[in-house]
Amino acid sequence: MHLRSRLIACLLLVFCATPLAASDRPYLPPEVERVLAQRRIPGTSLSVLVREIGRDEPLVSYNASVPRNPASTMKVVTTYAALELLGPAYSWRTRAWATGPVNDLVLEGHLVLEGGGDPFMTADRWWGFVNGLRQVGIERVTGDVVIDNTYFQHQGDDRAAFDNRPYRSYNVLPDALMVNFQTVNVSVVPDAASGAVRARVHPWPANMVVENSVRLERGPCRRGSGGVVVAMPDGPSGNRLSLGGHYASGCGPLSVTRAVMRAPDFAFGTFKTYWQQSGGTLDGGMRLGPVPANARLVYTHESLTLAEVIRLVNKFSSNVMARHLLLTIGAEKAGRPGTTAAGARAIGEFLASRGIPTRDLVIENGSGLSRTERISAQGLAEVLLDAWKSPYAPEFQASLPLSAVDGTLRRRFRSPDMEGRLRMKTGSLQDVSALAGYVNAASGKTYVAVIILNHPNAELGAGEAVQVALVNWVFGR
Repeated sequence: MHLRSRLIACLLLVFCATPLAASDRPYLPPEVERVLAQRRIPGTSLSVLVREIGRDEPLVSYNASVPRNPASTMKVVTTYAALELLGPAYSWRTRAWATGPVNDLVLEGHLVLEGGGDPFMTADRWWGFVNGLRQVGIERVTGDVVIDNTYFQHQGDDRAAFDNRPYRSYNVLPDALMVNFQTVNVSVVPDAASGAVRARVHPWPANMVVENSVRLERGPCRRGSGGVVVAMPDGPSGNRLSLGGHYASGCGPLSVTRAVMRAPDFAFGTFKTYWQQSGGTLDGGMRLGPVPANARLVYTHESLTLAEVIRLVNKFSSNVMARHLLLTIGAEKAGRPGTTAAGARAIGEFLASRGIPTRDLVIENGSGLSRTERISAQGLAEVLLDAWKSPYAPEFQASLPLSAVDGTLRRRFRSPDMEGRLRMKTGSLQDVSALAGYVNAASGKTYVAVIILNHPNAELGAGEAVQVALVNWVFGR
């Protein structure tokens, strides 16, 4: 009787266990176990989910239900939700409004530039906006240029909040009228003939002052021969950029990229530069404000489609573009101004409607550039499986980096037999390394694979070593 009671109790434990717990098992391929042992990484720091498309049971499910920081693999969730909620043909509109009449090419009033949240208003496309507006028949504006960026809730101006690196482009904050990712390219060119160092900025906002005090030192270009310091004396939001230090005449051009100024100041400054370069004049200055009720629409500029945008987001892991997607979802589903809370709520509701568990999902900004965002390997795998069945599956899959071909995988998994057969999103932060996507194995079978490692210094090689071991094992199935 005692043995029979124990057997019944064991059976009850098996049948009463939740499906999630039943599918999880303490197994990893030997190749992965070896990497963990060599790197002295405890298994508790790792989550893995591997599942063949078309089969219900996972091939590997290791700590799959544990919520972890996914780094940029969170973009998989944001881009897929945006594709489903907004549609692949969705586009953003940047508009110009006039508050007065136009007589003989003169706008007698203010020109209002209304941002629609375009996540890819590059310098070239901004130049196109200016020229399109000029074609309407405006040459001079007697009033001010009014910037309306109220489509998104203001996200602040503190680009240093994440890691105290406010000049890095990955820290740029979203804005409804973001131009060229709020970044400039600073070029330093030695001119031996004049004995000076020339400085150029592109794009060069008309309201930015560039102070160049770099000294030219004659001689060959060698390590320690000189250095240029690029700084913003008035802080990250200021309008002054200074160049100092010294540079050897034997060195070629030096080029650095910096995030600068406040978004509205940058938009106005670059608009003014391009407007003047196209032969136009502006009599007034800049101010912020919504489009007045009596304003008349004079020009509309359309963005790339969403299907094109998510390719840029995922292949090049653009944080600010992903954040624009989240805010756009919020604005479209809950009304303007778009907020991160509204966007996160809409994504959570969408995933729940597809039967994807969201209990442990935490979305802070949708880009993965966060210390608080969380998702489990199983949750991320469920998103990828759902995306595989979507009518928009081709658009979504085409957005993911291809192994040894493009994006953040262009230098990874470069063996000839694996080239182009992985479509996977990478993720890397301090103490975080992740990889998630699809593996078209040598057998022709396709697997969803998610690997998330949260461990000290995971991003310094250990994470990639685990990923290589796991993906190679899956590919050989």
